[in-house]
Amino acid sequence: MSVLVLSNIETRGTYLPSLLNIRKRSLIVGEIIPRQKGCGLSISAFGVVFAIWADCGRLLRDCLTHLPPGWMETDSKGGRAVSSVTFRLRSPTVTRSEFIMRKSGRELIRCDDRTEFLERFASIVALHVAENSREFMFMHAGVVGWGEQAIVLPGRSMSGKTTMVADLVRAGATYYSDDFALIDSQGRVYPYPRPLQIRDGRTHRQASCPVEQLGGLAGEAPLQIALVVLSQYKPQSRWLPRELSPGVACLRMLDNTISARKAPEIALRSLRQVAGCAVAVQGVRGESSQVIQWIRAKVGPLAPRGSCSR
Repeated sequence: MSVLVLSNIETRGTYLPSLLNIRKRSLIVGEIIPRQKGCGLSISAFGVVFAIWADCGRLLRDCLTHLPPGWMETDSKGGRAVSSVTFRLRSPTVTRSEFIMRKSGRELIRCDDRTEFLERFASIVALHVAENSREFMFMHAGVVGWGEQAIVLPGRSMSGKTTMVADLVRAGATYYSDDFALIDSQGRVYPYPRPLQIRDGRTHRQASCPVEQLGGLAGEAPLQIALVVLSQYKPQSRWLPRELSPGVACLRMLDNTISARKAPEIALRSLRQVAGCAVAVQGVRGESSQVIQWIRAKVGPLAPRGSCSR
């Protein structure tokens, strides 16, 4: 039997390293872990610190590659256990292994498919970080940079936000996120630099797509939010958005804010900053091209990539 335990320790300072540092850290851990048995790490991700322990190096290594972007190893110790993953070999072959994940003693996942297990593990840990971060407010949203400003696209899963983000990147926008908008108390949005998760229209399974495959670039610096676009995809619809008042915009964004129940004061403070500075619109859209054309008219055209240094 192999066990991986995640235990919540504390919430503390912001961590937002460069992508280069993230890759270096991940590679170093990935080389060390497979030679260990019964090993663990204390992890910090976006101000949330938790521990991971496992007696199977391969499982731990694979789980580390599915942690939120920007995670780093810390020297924190202790804390109460809040989730565990059990890896039980039923035969000598990995393809017939059973995976189990528990949180606070309650089983959350039991499956035989390694890919499915890792995807669900990643989702649960990401939500744990989003709910417990006090340095950032996490909103379900896609985010792109449009020049020196940001466009935020709130929406839950299956709302079409990843498709919209991908099309905006192809149109020249800078990629920030297709899943979470990380917003600070000043109303600025930060990158959540994981690959886009493109959903297969037939199987509904997700596949990672690095932004470079779309011919795009990932943003690194925080941006002020200029535009909030709340849209729902409906085939053959015409994009005729209506502008929202700051109060209504705040409520619409609050509905997509993950930490609203646990830290409502942080969420409302950040949302008021966004609603007070950004234009917020809502509508039903058809193809992304309509929205992109409208954004160009509303915010202004983008300079060609490479025409200026950032």
